[in-house]
Amino acid sequence: MSQPPSRFTFTGAHGTELAARLDLPRAKPRAYALFAHCFTCTKDIFAANSIAESLNRRGIGVLRFDFTGLGASEGEFANTNFTSNIDDLVAGANHMREMNMAPQILIGHSLGGAAVLAAAGHIAEVKAVATIGAPSDPAHVANVFEGALEEIEEKGQAEVLLAGRPFVIQKQFVHDIGGHNLKQAIGKLNRALLILHSPLDEIVGIENASEIFLAAKHPKSFVSLDNADHLLSKKSDAHYAAEMIAVWATRFVGDAEAALAAPESVEGSVVVAETGTGKYTNYVVTGSGHVFNADEPISMGGDDSGPTPYDLLLAALGSCKSMTMRMYAARKGFDLARAEVRLTHDKIHAKDCEECETQSGKVDLISTEISISGELSEEERQRIFEIAERCPVHRTITNEVIIRAQLKD
Repeated sequence: MSQPPSRFTFTGAHGTELAARLDLPRAKPRAYALFAHCFTCTKDIFAANSIAESLNRRGIGVLRFDFTGLGASEGEFANTNFTSNIDDLVAGANHMREMNMAPQILIGHSLGGAAVLAAAGHIAEVKAVATIGAPSDPAHVANVFEGALEEIEEKGQAEVLLAGRPFVIQKQFVHDIGGHNLKQAIGKLNRALLILHSPLDEIVGIENASEIFLAAKHPKSFVSLDNADHLLSKKSDAHYAAEMIAVWATRFVGDAEAALAAPESVEGSVVVAETGTGKYTNYVVTGSGHVFNADEPISMGGDDSGPTPYDLLLAALGSCKSMTMRMYAARKGFDLARAEVRLTHDKIHAKDCEECETQSGKVDLISTEISISGELSEEERQRIFEIAERCPVHRTITNEVIIRAQLKD
């Protein structure tokens, strides 16, 4: 969960006002990250949104901004270059430091990835750097306007179409990107490095990831983005990259050293154990190896880093009902398009409950609202609805339940 984003401007390295967005988790952040967008993109590209959301869920705040002349930032794009991007990143880090939010993580997409590799050495607090589809040499970006290079050299500039939009590229930009030895900077990085790249990237080939990996020293990691395109335009690809970065980053920043390790999964059981990072925060580890947090909301003294115990109870019942309806419809050949279950939990007075055996005090009431869509007759809809009441979790909750406990040595 996260707070609504804070939008503001800060002064870039060369005096222009840069439009920024700060995404924060609801609880006090354990660390902060600075994100650099791809060439001619903006801070609001879908991949950036996904990464910020995933990091927020793990307690990490994220600042992203539009480079000079892009998005809502001031200045002329034609006057910028790779060096000015690096300078603006350092200016962004300086602004975060002034807000007591110095970034421990740098994340860069495409040319932004090359920029964070170059900028990391100028930001003392940085412990980890992640790149997505980054070139190993900034000069690689010239490939996207290769047909205009002759005109740029002869006339000093040329207008080129990039992602369907016109941009003026000046000779100084071409000369600047050719003057950086990024591999040398990578060799001196001295920070944890995560490289994410798609083997099918047609803009920045996978060989760039190999060159970055070979130039870097450990700790370094590589994640293949499989069939993703360069911009991570598919939601599933953006979410996957975001989750990989978020999980990896928490190992190197904030209070990760103080956190307790998640318990091992045990087949046929669910293990719940405190994380050590919040008053009520617990790991939930399923027998199949899924790991997520359970927590209490901030109003109850928790960090809101995961669902509450009652959220999990309702989720178990709701997912069981939905799956049961799907299985039944498939077996009967019914054209069920979608089943949706909405659940709430309340405490009500027993005297107000006609069907309750308990006559005094309060009883628990779980209300379910089921939506069934598809090319179905009213009889088929009713039969699907009725089968939800017979799902295994529903029967477990409403039958006699015995809970045995033992204290381990």
